[in-house]
Amino acid sequence: MPDTIPSFQKDHTRLRRGLYVAVDANGISTFDLRFKTPNAGDYLEQKALHSIEHLLACVLRNGPRGENIVYFGPMGCRTGFYLLTVRLSYEEVLTLLKDAVREALCRDAVPGTRREECGNYLEHDLAGAKRELAAYLAVLEAI
Repeated sequence: MPDTIPSFQKDHTRLRRGLYVAVDANGISTFDLRFKTPNAGDYLEQKALHSIEHLLACVLRNGPRGENIVYFGPMGCRTGFYLLTVRLSYEEVLTLLKDAVREALCRDAVPGTRREECGNYLEHDLAGAKRELAAYLAVLEAI
């Protein structure tokens, strides 16, 4: 059996949309921001996913808890994102995410979309990103 990592050891048939602590090791917490239910046939469109990455990465890193953000990036399966933090509880991250999504929804442009700033600068969809963010905010509000 090949070596696996903790995220592959989760039963993806049981995961639903939501917010999970995937791994907490060495003082770094990895949060699983599940925008979509795995293997349900509904995935984030690539352009919207890319725009969400830019929007939330900027809002989170430039926000009031930016010093606690280690990384924010997409899952290859296109069902969500990983957020790595230090010294933040689940409750703090939940509040932080709700605020960050609300701020991203107010943006009129995706940051970092010039050729000099992005390796695939033409692949963005602000309207699609906002649709997905609004749907995810509803999920967060229900937690």
